[in-house]
Amino acid sequence: MKIRIKFRKYGVMKFIGHLDMMRFFQKAMRRAEIDICYSEGFSPHQIMSFAAPAGVGITSGGEYLDIEVHSSRTSEESLRVLNDVMVEGVEIISYRKLPDDAKTAMSIVAAAGYTVTIKDGYTFSGSGEDPGTEAFRHGLESFFARPAEVLVTKQTKKSEKTLDLKKLVYEFRVEERCRRPAFFLMVSTGSTDNLKPELVLEAYFASMGIPWKPEALQIHREDIYARSGADTPAFVSLGETGEILI
Repeated sequence: MKIRIKFRKYGVMKFIGHLDMMRFFQKAMRRAEIDICYSEGFSPHQIMSFAAPAGVGITSGGEYLDIEVHSSRTSEESLRVLNDVMVEGVEIISYRKLPDDAKTAMSIVAAAGYTVTIKDGYTFSGSGEDPGTEAFRHGLESFFARPAEVLVTKQTKKSEKTLDLKKLVYEFRVEERCRRPAFFLMVSTGSTDNLKPELVLEAYFASMGIPWKPEALQIHREDIYARSGADTPAFVSLGETGEILI
């Protein structure tokens, strides 16, 4: 039986890297007595995979892992026993059964949504005040109004890769929170074209002539999405797949 688990990561847990999160969940499965399946061979391990884990320093309301189990409690009971063994900073949100032929979350990820806010005590201008929300909105219109591509260079482990933001940024808008500008982005995510929101914002700020200060921003991942169909540009949250166990 395949299970998709959605969880959120907040507080100090945003500083925990993926490998440590994976070890934490492996221990949590044992403590919660989840009847998880193990691989065969000389070194069996829990059958578990994560979908595009958020980077260090990023909080998230939509992280996912898929597991395989021999048997399962109801979704409600599974949520209770798992949250009983979670640490502060990690909360299980949903526990759903997937069809037997379902692909792993890792393989179907297509996009991710982020909200980016400016931390208290930080500004992006020498005057001590940030450009207003309207100024950022006008800058955004100009940023994507270019007739051709909006090209950025992404540094990979072995080389550099040129990406066109017009094709990989599905949504970008400027909002206002607590009288300060905030940014929402939905960008391409996955094994082929994985675009970090920082790369988009750095290019956007440069187009406005504003110095780039990554330490001034708090990034929060809202959710991860898959294509709702092979021939459609629409997306569906990974948390909406599967069914609740009763």
